[in-house]
Amino acid sequence: MIEITRLFDFPYYQMENYNLDVALATKQDGKWVKTSTKEYIDKANAISRAFLKLGINKNDKIAIISTTNRTEWNIMDIGILQVAAQSVPIYPTISPEDYQYVLNHSESIYCFISDQEVLDKINKIRANTKLKKVYSFDRIEGCPHYSELLELGKDDTNQNDLELRKENVKSTDLATLIYTSGTTGKPKGVMLSHKNLVSNVLASDKRVPLDYGKSKALSFLPVCHVFERMMLYLYQYCGIEIYFAESIEKMSDNLKEVKPNVMTAVPRLYEKVYDKIYAKGADLSGIKKKLFYWAIELGLKYEPYGANGWLYEQKLKIARKLIFSKWQEGLGGNLELMVSGSAALQPRLTRVFAAAGMPIMEGYGLTETSPVISVNDQLNKGFKIGTVGKPISEVEVKIADDGEILVKGPNVMLGYFKDPEKTASVMSGNYFHTGDKGLIDDEGFLKITGRKKEMFKTSGGKYVIPSLLENDLKQSRFIEQIMVVGEGEKMPAAIIQPNFEFIEDWIDLKKKNIGKNKIDIANSKEIKDRIQLEIDECNKKFGKWEQIKRFELTPEIWSVDGGHLTPTMKMKRAVIKTLYNELYEKIYRP
Repeated sequence: MIEITRLFDFPYYQMENYNLDVALATKQDGKWVKTSTKEYIDKANAISRAFLKLGINKNDKIAIISTTNRTEWNIMDIGILQVAAQSVPIYPTISPEDYQYVLNHSESIYCFISDQEVLDKINKIRANTKLKKVYSFDRIEGCPHYSELLELGKDDTNQNDLELRKENVKSTDLATLIYTSGTTGKPKGVMLSHKNLVSNVLASDKRVPLDYGKSKALSFLPVCHVFERMMLYLYQYCGIEIYFAESIEKMSDNLKEVKPNVMTAVPRLYEKVYDKIYAKGADLSGIKKKLFYWAIELGLKYEPYGANGWLYEQKLKIARKLIFSKWQEGLGGNLELMVSGSAALQPRLTRVFAAAGMPIMEGYGLTETSPVISVNDQLNKGFKIGTVGKPISEVEVKIADDGEILVKGPNVMLGYFKDPEKTASVMSGNYFHTGDKGLIDDEGFLKITGRKKEMFKTSGGKYVIPSLLENDLKQSRFIEQIMVVGEGEKMPAAIIQPNFEFIEDWIDLKKKNIGKNKIDIANSKEIKDRIQLEIDECNKKFGKWEQIKRFELTPEIWSVDGGHLTPTMKMKRAVIKTLYNELYEKIYRP
């Protein structure tokens, strides 16, 4: 039995235990191109042999930038790791200047890119880097194709040299540099060892209620994000077929084609899925419409493990048969488990999807913790709505005196690349300071209460935790994004990006005489009055000093390209405040 101590052990473990006909699958020219476990390993070995011929040494850095998740990414990853080099995944959506920073800071000497768009960005800054060569996964005129390496590595006369290189890779060796998309300043290069990620995969495995060797997964979150990458290793360990979604636009089609048993996503995607389902309900009429909304109302009261009693469970059976079964069909029909990370998941979504028989297990972690610290678990009474579950095995969580979450375990990073001072600033002995505030309840569940750095004090000396208000208000279908402001001011206020798509439908439904372009919506008194009702409802749950007294709407969609959000969809608060300084001044100095 293969003992897994390095990341490249996972495919070999899968070969020994499951030997799948479909280990990885990517859509090309309208057809799913499937790669077996054996082909996956053979191609990774060919890449490794080619790297040896190119003179790749231990600790060399090789960057991968892909617009979509795809089979080639995983082949390259294993091929890189087997020669004791390190993979440097880079978010495709960042600016050419940020590409330059990451490539230079990481000292990457080769780069593998997915498509023309990424190549165009690379070409703008390539002369300012140490890149020896750039290869592409798509066939692009004038750019070497990665199959050149597969061809170069066909000759296996240096396989013994590769085996020797693999043998010398220790579990404690650096495996990857992941640059965090910081909300302020330059990205930090998080150093993760083989042990960091392997320990996280093996501990997370205990929370997977799937049929090993027989289940399918749809991979959608960017694989440069450590959460999805860890999940891909976990799927390989569990013998789960991995299908890579084409894009967010094709998600619905891919779900119906693949019929996955599991998928991971960020809360925003689950919100969009729910909003689309809800909008379809609005188009129904008569008894069908009444049943639809009855089922949703029932779902919003859901509690796990039959806590609502026998009568509720009987009603739920009826709702599942009549209404929720249609939801399941729309998502492929076989979804047993969805996992959520990266940001807070609204409890209403947790309830309604669990009621529909497709529970979302919310977890918590950071790039620096490889990433999982805790995750909900349907097994062993480990699922509690409004929490991020119990810590996984071997990971110790304690709450500091100021409420900050501290973490110790084999998943905690080696440190920040070339930045010992920054590393020292987030460590107390073996404990990593997450920067998040939280509490552990009497049943051992972890609950996130806010971000330490985001907490601010008003001019009256009162503390406000903006994320608590923001997470509550993001449950409103009228609000897409919200940032609570007010540091040093007399009161909290908010800058809001309306949910333009929903509001346009609402205008039609209510037959309102409001223009549908974004500027009309943002300036509409009627829309503002309607959003005020949502804020009034939210304010009831908070102390007077915390309540949002005023707000303004933005006429733009907040996006990564616009600079509002990081690639992991977190708000860049300082940037948003600068971009909307006029609205900020209108709130506080009208």
